[in-house]
Amino acid sequence: MVKTKVIAIASVSGGGKTTITKESRKRLKKSKALFFDEYDFEGAPDDLIQWVEEGPDYNQWDLEPLAADIDLLLEDEDPPAYIILDYPFSYQNDRLKNFIDLSIYIETPLDIAMARRLLRDYHNTTTFEVHNDLIFYMKFGRGAYLEMENTIKPNSDIIIDGASTVNEIVDTTLQNVRM
Repeated sequence: MVKTKVIAIASVSGGGKTTITKESRKRLKKSKALFFDEYDFEGAPDDLIQWVEEGPDYNQWDLEPLAADIDLLLEDEDPPAYIILDYPFSYQNDRLKNFIDLSIYIETPLDIAMARRLLRDYHNTTTFEVHNDLIFYMKFGRGAYLEMENTIKPNSDIIIDGASTVNEIVDTTLQNVRM
């Protein structure tokens, strides 16, 4: 029996985590995907900017619901060969780090990540709302993006160029997963 391999995909918001997780899931036989944003976590900070400014404590987040779902998949009678996590923290949370066999960081240039986020989140809004979000990003939000680059990126096993095409990123991801 082969052990299930757990792969964490991390990046800044708009960096491609969800897209790469979904595409990798399609191409890896017998795999499951779990998405961080689909959970509500106890202890999650109400103000992410303040959390970053105060020196983020990744263990503040009680990731038990996600850990429980990973446990269920691992304990299944016919477990998947791969569990792919759309998960921003790499090895930084003590509850999840021992599950992870490979952490991949998609290093997406911040201008590309911002453009993707605006296209994703603001397709039916006014330019005023986009304008306000950009002002907020420049005053406060950029620090959270830099936190990812300074903490999560160097803590990952593999760093992939997020300016590459989706197929190139998935190809590189799967080459590393299958090693």
